[in-house]
Order: sequence, then structure tokens, then C-alpha cells
Amino acid sequence: MPVWQRVYEEINDPNFVLICAAQDTGGEAVAGPIFDAANPTYVQVVDQDHVISSAFNFVNVPSAAWIDESGRIVRIDEGTYSQVHRIGEGDAAFEFGTDVYTPALKDWVKKGADSVHVQSASTVAANMRAHTFDQQKADAAFRLGNLFRAHGQADKADRYWALARELNPDSVNFIRQDLTLSEEGSAGETFQKMMGEYVSQGRDYYRPLDIEAD
Repeated sequence: MPVWQRVYEEINDPNFVLICAAQDTGGEAVAGPIFDAANPTYVQVVDQDHVISSAFNFVNVPSAAWIDESGRIVRIDEGTYSQVHRIGEGDAAFEFGTDVYTPALKDWVKKGADSVHVQSASTVAANMRAHTFDQQKADAAFRLGNLFRAHGQADKADRYWALARELNPDSVNFIRQDLTLSEEGSAGETFQKMMGEYVSQGRDYYRPLDIEAD
């Protein structure tokens, strides 16, 4: 979040609106202090039921959509890291993220539709993950689990969260949300191990970016 604040200040364009959505079933009570500590000047919202990921079929965070002034999506569903990150030490260390996304974003804000990073409607449509019936049921199960948890029925909540993960095993969002209730949190040992397995197996943690470094 502090890095995106720096990027937002560097762009410094009144026509550019950056909206950050925190996906957390804990709501304002959990996400609010994080926003307050970062003190960002861009728009922040809390998405308790992962409605945004459901709408765009995002499977992990951070993900984003670029939406132009006419409301058309011109890029979608990519690993939107603002810089390269490194986790772990020694042989267990691995890197994730990219340092080419931020320059591409700045180019789009500056040039608009003339930016080479703007994708055609057909490309955007092809990059949007189509919802299967099981994924739609998974979203419903996840939200039902959230409702039970909000009413203090943890056993039912866990049952429906497990059903959501079973129906949509590709959703890293579901796994990380579950981990927020553990002592290690959503970026702890379990998550790092999972990421390491993705890297070692050559699996795409995100769809590969079609952005080349300058």
C-alpha cells in the first residue's frame, strides 16, 4: 500500500482515480486500521464478501482492472504488483511480482487510448475468466459462510467455506481469507509454502503479463 501511494503521487493526475479494495470478511474493524496506518490519499473500500473478485472472477490479490473514462475495461486480471518482492532466505527464498507494471500504468495515464498497453475489446474479453457453474456456487457458499460467521455460527461458516474451496480450488482468495483467521495470517508460512510450490512446479500464479520491460 505505501508503494502504491508513492506511485499515485508520482502520477499526480486529477483524471486518474486509484481505488483500492481490501477483501476481508472482518470488514472495517480489520481493514480500517491497515488503511489508517498507511494513510493513503486514494480511494479505499472494504469488500467483505469478495464481490469484486466474484464479478471479475479474480483468483488472487493483488489483481486489477483498468477502466477508461468511457467505462470500458482496457486491461484486466493480472498480477498487479508495483515492484518485485522477495520472501524467505537462502535456498528457500523466491521472488514474485514485477517491476514492469507500474511504468505501463503510467504510460496509459499519460497517453490514454494511444498507449501500447491498452488492449482491444476482444483481448480483454478473452482474458476475463468465464464463470463455471461450480465457481458461481462457490461464491454463494463463501458468502453464506460469511453470514453464518457474522452470526456466531463458526461451525456452519467453516463448512460452507470448505465447500467454496472444494467447488473452486483455483481461488487463492478463498485460501488466504481462511488463513486470516489463523495465527500465521494470510501471508504466513502456509501461504509462502503454497507460493513456493507454484514457482517450483512452473505453475502460473497469475496470467503472464504481456508487458515488456523498457
